[in-house]
Amino acid sequence: MTTARFLTPHERLQCIERLRANQTGIGSRDFEWSHVWELALEPKTYLWIGMSLLLNVGASVTNVFGPLILKGLGFNKYVTSLLNIPFGAVQLIIILISSWAAAKAKLKAPVLLLLVLPVIAGLAMLYTIPRSNTPGLLGGYYLLAFIFGSNPLIVSWIIGNTAGTTKKSVIMSLYNAGSSAGNIIGPLLFSAKDAPSYLPGLRSVLAIFVTLGAVIVLQFANLFLLNKMQGKKRVENGKQAVIHDASMDTRYVQTEVQDVGEHAFDMTDRKNDEFVYIY
Repeated sequence: MTTARFLTPHERLQCIERLRANQTGIGSRDFEWSHVWELALEPKTYLWIGMSLLLNVGASVTNVFGPLILKGLGFNKYVTSLLNIPFGAVQLIIILISSWAAAKAKLKAPVLLLLVLPVIAGLAMLYTIPRSNTPGLLGGYYLLAFIFGSNPLIVSWIIGNTAGTTKKSVIMSLYNAGSSAGNIIGPLLFSAKDAPSYLPGLRSVLAIFVTLGAVIVLQFANLFLLNKMQGKKRVENGKQAVIHDASMDTRYVQTEVQDVGEHAFDMTDRKNDEFVYIY
C-alpha cells in the first residue's frame, strides 16, 4: 500500500489513514519477538488454533470420504460424481452468503455458529438415518457444505483481532499449521472396516463440530472480556471508556475524538488501549 505504483503519494496517505480505523497496522519488515511472547500468553491464540484444527478435521468428511459415503448409499462412481456437482455449487453459495451476512451484521461469531449448526444436523442425520432412506441421507450430506463458509470467516476474524505485523504473521502461520494438522488427522478417524456406513468416523466428527461450536462461544466470551478490560485501561489513561469501532464500517468517517488512532500503526492489540476487538 505504501509503495503501490498505481496510487499517487496523496492517495497512499489516504489509504494509510483509512486503515487507522482498524488499528491493526500497515506492515513492517522487522521481526518482533515480543509479539511472539504476547501471542503465547493469550488464550485467544489457542482458541484460534483450536478452531482451525477442529474445522479441518471435520472437513475430511467431505474432502476425503464424501464420495465414499455417497457410494455407500448405493450409487456407482458415475452417479457419485454427478451428485458432487450440486454439492460444489452449494459450497460456493454458502461462502458468498456467509461472507455477505458477516459484513452486513458486522459480527463473526454468530454467523460462524449459524454455519456450524447445519453441519451438526447433517452429521446427525448421516449417523442416525437408516441406510435405506437415500433422500434423507443425501440431504444430510448436502448440509455438510456449510463447512466451507467457515474458513474465510475465521481468517478475517483473526486478522481483525490482531495488531502488529509479526503477531499477525505468526498467528496466521499457526492457523495454517492447525489447518494442515486437521487435514492429516481427519482421514485417520475413518477406517475401511467401517464401510459403507462409517458410523464411528461420523460419530467422532459430530463430536468435533459440537466442540467447535463451544470453542466459538468461548472465543466470543473471551473477546467480550478483553473489550471490557480495554475500556478500563482507557479510563485509567484519561480517555473515554467507549470509543466507536470504525473497523467494520462500510464508509470511512473521520474520528471526532482527539488523538484516537495515534498508536494504530506501532502497537499490538494488547498494548494499544484504543484497540476494539470484534465479535
